[in-house]
Amino acid sequence: MPASSSTSLPLDSAPVSNQPPDNTLPPPNRPTPNRLKLTYDIVMIIAISIDLLLISIDAILMSSFSSNAAGWLSISDALSWYQNTLHEPLRTAGGFFTLFLIFELLLRWAIAIKQNVYYRWFFFPFVHWYEVLGCFPQLRALRLFRAVIIGRRLYQLGYQVLPQPWINRIRFYIDLLLEELSDRVILTTIQNFRQQLTDPKTHKSFIESTITRNRNEIEAAVLSILRTELAPKLQELTAASGGGSILASEMGNAIEEGLANTPELRRYLRMIPIAGSLIESQLQHVGHNIGENVVYALNKRLLDPERLDSLMVAIANGIASIDTDNTALDTLISSIIDDSLTEFEAQVKVQQWKHQEMLHL
Repeated sequence: MPASSSTSLPLDSAPVSNQPPDNTLPPPNRPTPNRLKLTYDIVMIIAISIDLLLISIDAILMSSFSSNAAGWLSISDALSWYQNTLHEPLRTAGGFFTLFLIFELLLRWAIAIKQNVYYRWFFFPFVHWYEVLGCFPQLRALRLFRAVIIGRRLYQLGYQVLPQPWINRIRFYIDLLLEELSDRVILTTIQNFRQQLTDPKTHKSFIESTITRNRNEIEAAVLSILRTELAPKLQELTAASGGGSILASEMGNAIEEGLANTPELRRYLRMIPIAGSLIESQLQHVGHNIGENVVYALNKRLLDPERLDSLMVAIANGIASIDTDNTALDTLISSIIDDSLTEFEAQVKVQQWKHQEMLHL
């Protein structure tokens, strides 16, 4: 049955200034129930439930197990009376009910076509496949889906079809079943993947394909790290304080020490009377300043922001273009994959339904 539509209120009927400022959640937007459709849904869910109950009872009583059980319990006459007297009328009534379901399905299909419920007129039997198949005698159990969907629609309209504890218990067991099934599938997939990685060819192909597909991402990540971590440290060398000052001072000290340890220079300077020692001292001081200035000049030219960024791009591109035929790289990636699978497997093995907050009973 197509869901009934609800009309929205005009925008000027509820001005923003008149709404309460509290943070309480608005009530759920339930569709407006239609009395005729509601009554029809209730009648259909009762009729389908009775039909399925009679079908189940008839199938049980007509089975060989019931015949054997009746012989053990000495009620064979009562079972024979049912099989000879009530079985055929129930089958006939079930056939008429099946014809009614077929007619009702065609009528709803025509209504859906008239109201343009679906994008194409032939979508209805595919959406309601369980009803179409449920019209066949061998697949009458699928009518249970119709009853479940009607019950769900009534529940959405605010009518409690089943007691809330029953609903909570059904949800719990459905969640339990789905979780256990999905966990088994995931764990089996992980084990199969581990076995595939034990093959050297598969392992190498996996690493190559992974790195090849993600070279751009690897380059972007390495470039981001270099720009964030390395570039500021290198640019500090251009400053007059900090690392640049230490490097320049050490360079100046090295040149000053080199001049002081040059015996030929000292011998020639001492040949100059009176001013020789003074010239030697000044020359060492000048050498110290030259060393510092050279370091500052080199840092300023080599660590220019544009040139440094170009260097970072080249380094990142070189790392992203790394040859995958590398033992250390294979070992690293294998360790990462194994650790990831182990952690994922451990998380999957945690049975969430055992947690107290999952027990909605």
